[in-house]
Amino acid sequence: MPSAIANGVDLYYEAHGQGPVILGIHGSPGSAVLWEPAAAELGTLGTCVVYDRRGYGRSGAPAPFDATDLDEQVADAAALLDRLGAESAVVIGRSTGGLIALELARTRPQRVRGLVLLEPALLTVDDDTRAWAARLRAKVLDAAGDDPAHAAEAVVRVALGDDTWERLDPGVRELLRAGGRAVLAEIRGRGLDLSAEPLALTEDDLTGIDVPALLVSASGSPAPLHRAVQWLAAGLPNAAAAIVPGGHLIDPAHSVVLEFVGRMTA
Repeated sequence: MPSAIANGVDLYYEAHGQGPVILGIHGSPGSAVLWEPAAAELGTLGTCVVYDRRGYGRSGAPAPFDATDLDEQVADAAALLDRLGAESAVVIGRSTGGLIALELARTRPQRVRGLVLLEPALLTVDDDTRAWAARLRAKVLDAAGDDPAHAAEAVVRVALGDDTWERLDPGVRELLRAGGRAVLAEIRGRGLDLSAEPLALTEDDLTGIDVPALLVSASGSPAPLHRAVQWLAAGLPNAAAAIVPGGHLIDPAHSVVLEFVGRMTA
């Protein structure tokens, strides 16, 4: 299994294809396992690298792993690019991964040549979105109890719906539940979507992120996620937006994404 010590943590990663680097960042909870079919398709357009974020799947985490900040998650992604010898990449982020990708582009613009945000979890765009995130945070902490796996399940049930959770393959459910410790570490940290101090950007912050960007929302997702996409699409100077069928687990290799990435890697 390929892995790299990046930012002091052993990160598991996979590389598909060859050519310009396409970096995929999964959500919370999640794993590169959920990106494997998409990574194979994206690998026809370049070298698609997907990895397990710290504390998830096959990647390590510091001991004790009580909290992790957005800055740390961004540094992990940048350090992985360094270890792979990639000066820049087309970066695709889904949900919390989209928040990390957005902050990577804001703080390290030279590392991002194109940006795909699949319902990024920037849940501070208005009062209603903040209130929704606060309710979700409280629900997750209440559900966790003595078993972190319940925290991960609670996040997925809210984002995807109870019916979708029940229809997931049992192996996928267990994979997601195994990320509960990392979900709680993100909640206890700073800057991530369900933390007590989530990232808040201004319109001026957005004007400085001038890389080509594609923002994608799903027709069946919760309204706060739609509002986050709309706010970003209106504020980013070089952005396009698309709506696709389905729910929050948007396919990173959807046709609208493949078309955009193809232009970025051509």
